Amino acid sequence: MNKMIKFYKKMTMSTIFQCLSLILSCVMLLCTCHPKTEQEANDSNTPLHLLQPAYQNPYGIPSEDSIMQLLDRICTYLDKETPTQVIDATTKDEIIDYSKIDRNSVLKRGAFRLTSYEWGVVYAGMTLIGEVTGDIKYSNYTTRRLQFLSEIAPYFRKLMDDKTIQSPQLHQLLIPHALDDCGSMCAAFIKASYQENAPDYRDIIENYMDWIMNGQMRLSDGTLARNRPQLNTLWLDDMFMSIPALAWMGKYTGEKRFYDEAVKQIRQFASRMFVPEKNLFMHGWVESMDDHPAFFWGRANGWAVMTLVEVLEVLPKEHEGYQDIMSLLKKHIKGLTALQSGEGLWHQLLDRNDSYLETSASAIYVYAIARAINKGWLDAKIYGPCTVLAWNAVSKQINEFGQVMGTCVGTGMAFDPAFYYYRPVNVFAAHGYGPVLLAGGEMMVLLEKTYLKMNDNAVCFYDKELKTDLPTFEIEP
Repeated sequence: MNKMIKFYKKMTMSTIFQCLSLILSCVMLLCTCHPKTEQEANDSNTPLHLLQPAYQNPYGIPSEDSIMQLLDRICTYLDKETPTQVIDATTKDEIIDYSKIDRNSVLKRGAFRLTSYEWGVVYAGMTLIGEVTGDIKYSNYTTRRLQFLSEIAPYFRKLMDDKTIQSPQLHQLLIPHALDDCGSMCAAFIKASYQENAPDYRDIIENYMDWIMNGQMRLSDGTLARNRPQLNTLWLDDMFMSIPALAWMGKYTGEKRFYDEAVKQIRQFASRMFVPEKNLFMHGWVESMDDHPAFFWGRANGWAVMTLVEVLEVLPKEHEGYQDIMSLLKKHIKGLTALQSGEGLWHQLLDRNDSYLETSASAIYVYAIARAINKGWLDAKIYGPCTVLAWNAVSKQINEFGQVMGTCVGTGMAFDPAFYYYRPVNVFAAHGYGPVLLAGGEMMVLLEKTYLKMNDNAVCFYDKELKTDLPTFEIEP
């Protein structure tokens, strides 16, 4: 110790400065070399295939908790924006005694309509989540609104003779004049009728069904059609606006004629509108055209694939049309999954990658494919990964308020691409909410029923649970 003290005392200020300069030079050298640290991971010292990619959307296996948080956010938002009140149109006072409903009575408006076809999908989504999770707030959302509509319907119906109903929503419910008014809501009421202690919805159901069977115009072979934008036009959307309700009516009544009508409509739509070369449906078909411009609009294809899933769920397996519809579903899903973008969503025009990525169609595909896997119709190993990818992308479209972003607004039919390319998107486009709810509910089932594992950085599905935490592993025979 004494020698060290003597040594330090002998050090001159010059020596000290020399030492400090040496230290400073070393530090500067290290700083200069620092950029090279990015090159330190190389092929010989690092498993580069395990580096994390810069995904635009989350990649990996979602948790049930993460899904529920998003669904809760949507449910809270929609519960606030869809009130169940009758009010006086002038004073805005609530009418609690429905016997006092008169020509000045209307439904209190929220951001969304209770009787639209989009909300028929919302009711189905809320019911599904309630069944899957046991959380009654979801089931109650549907029950409260459908019971409300059934309770006020008789009082407003009394006003129909003198045509004094002011609320357009009540017109849709009581005097439907288009498939948009009927099919989705009819199916929602039929499904709700199977809930415990459900009211008798028969009058409402039969009123909707009467329009589908007898009111809507048809081609000469009975295919449901419209005279817009041309005479005798088929809209792919109308598959969903009618056919699931027909199939559910078969289950509801036990009458085979409704099953037969549903199968007939699917076959006649598909014979004109399904394009085998792409395994997709064109959006529109006009009887008078020699050639049919094929625009593969995303959401219309969503309504079609959702129709096939809904019908197969209730159509008896012994029905002569069951296998044909199953085959069509598998072809359609094969065509859809081939066009999924690298971000997980699908494009507005499915086969045109320069059209924008759209949420509502993508959410419908998540629901339909996950449901088909959960029912045992599709192989999870083949179609599970793209379904997870799609859900992760859809989940990023739910904002902090519970609104669904990136949804194309209501869309007519056109025969040029610009019409579809430039359709606006809006958080108040009601078409996005039901599909996202259905997708989330069915994803919960998928996570519960299947075995997922990350293997070599990829989402994989397996036939059984694998007890390993290795990032990359082989499967034992």
